[in-house]
Formats: sequence, structure tokens, C-alpha cells
Amino acid sequence: MIRVAFYDAKEYDRPSFERFGRLHDMQFHFLETKLNEDTADLAKGCDVVCVFVNDTVNAAVIDKLYALGIRLIALRSAGYNNVDVRAAFGKIHVVHVPAYSPYAVAEHAMALLLTSVRRIHKAYNRTRDFNFALNGLVGFDLHGKTVGVIGTGKIGRIFIDICRGFGMHVIAYDRFPAGDSDIEYVSLNELFARSDIISLHCPLTEETRHLIGTEAIGKMKKGVVIVNTSRGGLIDAEALLQGIKARKVGAACLDVYEEEADIFFEDRSGHILNDDLLSRLISMPNVIVTSHQAFLTEEALSNIAETTVSNILSYFDNDGICDNELCYRCGNIERCKKERKERCF
Repeated sequence: MIRVAFYDAKEYDRPSFERFGRLHDMQFHFLETKLNEDTADLAKGCDVVCVFVNDTVNAAVIDKLYALGIRLIALRSAGYNNVDVRAAFGKIHVVHVPAYSPYAVAEHAMALLLTSVRRIHKAYNRTRDFNFALNGLVGFDLHGKTVGVIGTGKIGRIFIDICRGFGMHVIAYDRFPAGDSDIEYVSLNELFARSDIISLHCPLTEETRHLIGTEAIGKMKKGVVIVNTSRGGLIDAEALLQGIKARKVGAACLDVYEEEADIFFEDRSGHILNDDLLSRLISMPNVIVTSHQAFLTEEALSNIAETTVSNILSYFDNDGICDNELCYRCGNIERCKKERKERCF
């Protein structure tokens, strides 16, 4: 039996993972705590650790897991910026879920956008108090607007299709443009200058960290709407706040936040929020924040569990070879040059 230490477990995680685990004689030990240097020892006696986006998998944690005999780190997410893949190389193999439901994330991005520009959240709060006045609820048509999409992977391209369905004009930026598409690619500076709405769908790397900062916001149209359902670190939150206060940014729709690790996924309603920056953002009337829920659909949860279990089985049943391994050796972490025909180490 394969034993898996499942960190940062939530009520909605368990059903799918328990179902697929039973099918493959896999035992999950669900732990509510997040993985970090202090909690790594809880994985003792297990073969695998399963982690999510706010678990800390740095070099120190990896060394502890390696000493415990952990053979595999299984991310139940697509992003892996919280994992030191370089430190893991030669010690512990790392796998991820590259696509669980790109429709879920793309649809949530559009839901945030529509909620913001049509003031749905404000109308909902009013009518619950039997206030049916329309003052202050004037929005604008999406039809005919220019949306700039940064990142044209699966999620970005689905979001583009949704935007086209609304009659929007789409421009995009990607370091690796899709050659099999009719997407109009432009430079990042041109995208900033032309877009009425900017939506982020790219990974967080050293090159993309604070992609949206003071300089970038200065190049944007007055009243631009910024949507982020990707990674919080793509936006310099302080610069965003200043852009909002200066009336340069018309609205912000955020499903992620740079310092979300100790805040999101938890009920903080009975506590004073120590993050002053997030508190100020939430207090703004033109900011919508959801707590990293874009992925949260029944279909996505099932796909995440199925792929994660498949990744684990692939590693143990296929001599350590897994199509979804994140390998540092090739320098092309997600697109290994060996095409998964041999072990990375």
C-alpha cells in the first residue's frame, strides 16, 4: 500500500481523493496543517507527500522529507512556484497536475469581471435590504472593449474564447506565442497601452514577478480593469493600491494575493486581519477579492484527485517515470527533453 501524507487538507478535498485512493489501494493521511519545516516530520512513515499552493517546499523542507525516506512530492496544483525544484533534484521527484479544469478558472475570471463592471455584488447587497435604487450601479458594455490577455496557455485561450463570445476585441502577450492560433499577439507595452481590461493567465516566475507594478500601471489606460486568477505575485499589490487611489486603475478583480499563504482558505472572520495592505484593498469599492477559489468546481476537484493519484501510481509502477514530472536537470522544467522516456535521476 502506498502511504501519502496529505497536507493542508480541506473538507472539499477528501471525497475525491478517498474515492480514487480506495480504487488503487492508496492510503491518504489527511493533515489540516500546512507543510513547512516544523511540520515535515508528520510525514514520517509515508512514501509520498501531497501538497497545495500555500505549502512551503523549500530546500530545508526537502532535506527533512528526504531524510524521512519520502520518495515523491505530488502537487495537487498546476503552479509550482512554492517548490524548490532545483533543491529537490537528485533527492525527491516532483510531479504536478498541469491541467485540471481550465474552464473553471477561465469562467471564474469572467464571473469576476462581469460582477465588477455590472456591480452585481453591490446590487445583491442592496436588494437583501430591500433597497431597489439603481444609483451608483451604472456599468459598461463588454462588447467592443479591448481585452489584453497575458499568457495564452489552456486557461488563457479558453478565456479568450469566452471574451470573443461577448464581442470583445482580444490582444495577447506570451513569451511563447501559440503558433496554431489566430490570436493577435502584441508587445507587453502595447498591450498595456491598448487594453480596457487586462487578465493575467501566466505562471509566476522570477521574470513575471510583479509584472504589474508602478511602471506598468503608468502605461495603462485610465480606468483599466485588472483581473488576476493566476498567482498573486504577478501583481505588486502596493502599486495596485496606489493606482486605484490615483484613479488610474478603474477596478481590480483578484482571486489571488501575493501574501495569501497564511490568510486564504481559512475563516478569519472572527479575527483582526494583520495584513494592512489586503485590508485596504478589500475596503476599496472597486476591488473584488475571492480567496483562490477559481479552481473550485466539482469537475476540477475530481480531475485533480484523479491526476494526482495517477501521477503517484505512474511513479511507483513505471520505474519512476511520470509524464507530469517537474525536472530541473533539463532546464525546461515542464517540457523535459527526454520526453519522459527515462528517469530524471
